[in-house]
Order: sequence, then structure tokens, then C-alpha cells
Amino acid sequence: MEFGELDTEDALGCILAHSVRLAGATFKKGTHLDDQALAQLKAVGMTSLMVARPQAGDVLEDEAAGRIAGRIAGAEVRVAEPFTGRANIYAREAGVFVADAERIGALNRVDEAMTIATLAPFSRVVAGQMVATVKIIPFMVPESQLQALERLAGDGPADISVAGFRPLHVALIISRLPGDGEKILNKRHQAVAERISSLGGTLDVVSYCDHTTKAVTEAIRQTQGQGSDLILLFGASAIVDRGDVIPAALVGAGGALVHFGMPVDPGNLLLYGKLGKAHVVGVPSCASSIKENGFDWVLERLFAGLALDRDAFIAMACGGLLKEIPSRPQPRERGANAGK
Repeated sequence: MEFGELDTEDALGCILAHSVRLAGATFKKGTHLDDQALAQLKAVGMTSLMVARPQAGDVLEDEAAGRIAGRIAGAEVRVAEPFTGRANIYAREAGVFVADAERIGALNRVDEAMTIATLAPFSRVVAGQMVATVKIIPFMVPESQLQALERLAGDGPADISVAGFRPLHVALIISRLPGDGEKILNKRHQAVAERISSLGGTLDVVSYCDHTTKAVTEAIRQTQGQGSDLILLFGASAIVDRGDVIPAALVGAGGALVHFGMPVDPGNLLLYGKLGKAHVVGVPSCASSIKENGFDWVLERLFAGLALDRDAFIAMACGGLLKEIPSRPQPRERGANAGK
């Protein structure tokens, strides 16, 4: 592509770089200059224009954007018709946005003229939400550079997709200590129920028991055979050790601990495990509030069928510092100069 100022006489077949507004007519940026357009421009005294002239092997911006978007788009996303060098990509259904950040970075390094922007990986999305956009910066790019990006994008699975939410069956066990009133128990129940409903799940079983290892173990055993995909253990007291009531009860019922604790705050004191085919989550106390916390991140991934292991939890660290919430019993800052 050649770019610069040309005499209007010589601009046939070029692309207008900047909009030109005339009395009775406007020529927008990106206009392909034909004989008629040039005649109008010359008639009002336009002697020169800033233009882009295609060269052999150049690909126009809309075609380039569409080709890139089509190459990186995976499951449950759709590519919209490109316009002004942009191709937007949208979620087909509600779920979790999945992107290979390293590969997206590599694609953006191929040529500064070709850019890909996405939501943060593992963002929760709704159907119809834009999840990514491909934007070609100039009016065209060399075919050789475009093919280089396409070859890189073609190595391995699609770079972006949406993992749709599945209608999981959920069991909730809430333990209580002496003095716990119905109000606090109901608050925990309702906060969980609202989350499950928003994800398209069904809260089939809700049970209450004393906050002892024996009582919680028995409650867990009673959920077995009821077809639950996910068992939530909302303890009366936060889990502070792998030997605490909730993890000990899970092991006692025949389950296994996969990971304890997460680098997301609020939500640090969360437990994840398995019991047969069922996922098990020891719910952090902050989940009594419906405001976002680490429990939401875990629920969303489980409902989307995404793997959860130690590496997945560790990767939550960057971005895991969420906003302070009023329901926390202690602020994370102490003293007027904290954090300075």
C-alpha cells in the first residue's frame, strides 16, 4: 500500500484517507475514489487528497478482518459481517469466555496493522455479547503478512470460544452452630439459590445439619445416589485448615480434596473436591453476599464444564483482588495509612 497526498487528477482507484465534507455531499473516510467521485471533488476545487493506493498483493481491510476473525473463532461464537476494517465476534450463548492469552498475544505480534482484542479470559458472558474484535489499522495489509497470521492461528485449537453453561443438578448442605438463627441460614440459602438459578441450574436438595464432622459427613452421604452434579457445603464457620470440619467430612464420606484456598479475595477460604462424579465445593463465608467473589468464579467454570485443578486456581491470582464488600467482618486495610 502507498499512502500520502496525491493530486486529485491522479487519485483514481485510491481510497480516501480522511472524510471530505462539501456542500450537498460528504465523502467518508474509506471511500473508493471512482471517476464520479473525483469529478465532484475537482468541481469544488479539491486539488489534492490524502489517499491510500493498493499495491499488488494487498488485501482490503474488511476482507482481512473477516479472514482473521473466522480463523480464531471457535465453539459457540459467531463472526459478524466486517465493516470499516473491523470484524466483531459475539457469544452465541451464555457461558464463560475462553481465550488462549499467549496465542492471542503472538497473533498481535505478527504485524502492528492487524489487531485482536478480547474480553479477559474466563469472563462470564451472555448470549449476544461481544467477546472479541479484529481491527485492521490501515486500509489494507499485505497478503504475505495476513497469511503469516493465518498460519500461526491455524496451529492447534481455536483461539477464542465460549463454554456454555450446562443445567447442573445441585445439592446444598448448610451447617449451623448453636445460636445461628433462621435469618442467617435463610440468607445463605437464598444467596446460593440465586446464583444457581442465574446459571441455569436446579437446586434439588437443601439440607441442614450441625457443624460437626460427624453430622456433615452423614449429610454428605445422604446426598449420594440423588444424582447431584455439584454438592455445596456451606459451613457455619469458615474453613481454615485441611483438617477442619468441612474437608474432614468430605474425606470421611469417601470424597477427595483437590485444592484448598484460592488467590481471590473475597473468597480465599474455598475448598474444591470430588465425590465420585460429583464436584464438591466448600463455600466461603463471603458467599452469603450476592456480590462477586471467588465462589462465583468457581461456580461459573463448573457450570461451563471447564477443568478445575491446582493450576487453574493459581492462575486466578492476577485479577483476583476484587472490591471490598460490606459483609466482610474485617477490612483488608488497617490504619489510615494502610496501603500507602
